[in-house]
Amino acid sequence: MISEEEARKKVLANIWVRPSRSVLLSQSLSCFAAEDYFSSLPLPNFDNSAMDGYAVVASSCGLGKRLRVIGEQPAALDRQLRISAGEAVRIFTGAPMPAGADAVVMQEDVTREGSQIVVNVEVVRGEFVRRRGCDLAEGQKIVAKGERIHPATIALLASQGFTQVSVGGEVDAAVISTGDELVRAGEEIKPGQIYESNSVLLQALLQRCNAAVKSVRHCKDNAKSLRKTLEEAIKYSVLIISGGVSVGEHDLVQPTLRSLGAKIDIWRVAIKPGKPFLFGRAGDCAVFGLPGNPVSAFVTFLCFVRPAILKMMGATNLDLPKVPAKLLVDLRNESDRPHYVRGRFENGTFAPVGRQESHALFGLSQSNALLRLEVGEARTGGESVDVQTFD
Repeated sequence: MISEEEARKKVLANIWVRPSRSVLLSQSLSCFAAEDYFSSLPLPNFDNSAMDGYAVVASSCGLGKRLRVIGEQPAALDRQLRISAGEAVRIFTGAPMPAGADAVVMQEDVTREGSQIVVNVEVVRGEFVRRRGCDLAEGQKIVAKGERIHPATIALLASQGFTQVSVGGEVDAAVISTGDELVRAGEEIKPGQIYESNSVLLQALLQRCNAAVKSVRHCKDNAKSLRKTLEEAIKYSVLIISGGVSVGEHDLVQPTLRSLGAKIDIWRVAIKPGKPFLFGRAGDCAVFGLPGNPVSAFVTFLCFVRPAILKMMGATNLDLPKVPAKLLVDLRNESDRPHYVRGRFENGTFAPVGRQESHALFGLSQSNALLRLEVGEARTGGESVDVQTFD
């Protein structure tokens, strides 16, 4: 049995980045940029108005001053207007500033009288004017290689005229659940059987990572059928097997993988929940064997599978978000392994939710964060702790 840190290092050392690909900007959401991107245009690209109102020369304004309105500039093509002291141009939000104007007075702060306005406030030079490049300078880095592309990132790239971007390669995955006791949803359940839930859990986790789930299969505890299913599944980039990786007589995954020529690098990790964890390679396929208990499968996925998939996709940050929280209860880890406590992070606080056993799916469903406790570590309610959020 090896430590969690050593296991993670071994996993990542045996993971290779997939070849990059070019996609339409509209299809790049949640992908990782495969190169640095820089701005070719400043934002905004011209001085423009931040308000509906009147473009003016600030020095010619004052409380009660009258200005002559000489034109109108909508948020459209620049009409190349020019004003001098004592003049104003009707202007709208986002419209280019007329030459000579150095401020905008809001429409609520003037009184319109025919072709003139009366200024009802003091006007400061630069007021309500968005200067060219005040948001983004020309040549500034806008997306770094390995950075996840969010909706706002797409908008920023679009503002620079990009229609396609280079992103990390696609990761295709297969999921296999194992166990004679498992029954598919919709089928009749008999004494001693349970409905199979790990495959849908793992599909959801893979989809959250932006991986493409290509195959989902269930195998009974039968060496022949398991071998055939594994042979078909190792053609994908990632294979996740749920159950069958412990040391019981019906745990057939490890010997069957070895019979197919797979190299097993990890078997059993000092982590709670999730000790019976397997990792290896079968040709180009990264193989993960996760425990059959759903909470154990969930935690080991986040600790080992998720960072591996993100690395394949070209990500630079492989960790879950970490935030400080005020602990609401006393906690102590009396186990012989580091323990990931499942709980709820809310309004800056964290508290465990439900039972902390590896089968307790309801408590997991109400949780959105993990607190890692070292062996023998004790934490007191009211302390500040760092938790990893996953939802």
